[in-house]
Amino acid sequence: MTYVVVEGCIKCKYMDCIEVCPVDCFYEGENMVVIHPDECIDCGVCEPECPPEAIIPDTDGDVDKWVELNREYAEKWPNITRKGDSPADAEAHKGMADKFDKFFSANPGKGD
Repeated sequence: MTYVVVEGCIKCKYMDCIEVCPVDCFYEGENMVVIHPDECIDCGVCEPECPPEAIIPDTDGDVDKWVELNREYAEKWPNITRKGDSPADAEAHKGMADKFDKFFSANPGKGD
C-alpha cells in the first residue's frame, strides 16, 4: 500500500502534509503536490494533515489513475521537504469538482 495525492489538492496545495513526512517523498508541482509511490513507507501521517482530504491510500476505490499520475510527476517535479505558502485563493477552490480538468498544471513548482 502507498498513499497518493488526488484531485482535491489542485489549486489548494496547503502543504501541511510535507513537514510530517518522515521520508521526504513529496514533490511539488505548480498547483499541487504528489507522493512518490515507490518512496512512500505507508505510515499514513500525512493523510490527517491534509485540509481538503486529498491524500488517500491506494486501496481506496478506483485510484489507479492517481497512483500513476503521482508516480509520473514525482519523477519530473522537484522534491519538497518544507511547507511553503498556499495559494491565496486556496479556500475558494477547496471542495470544487472537476479540478483536474479545469486546473491541473504539469509545470513544476519551486521545490526547496
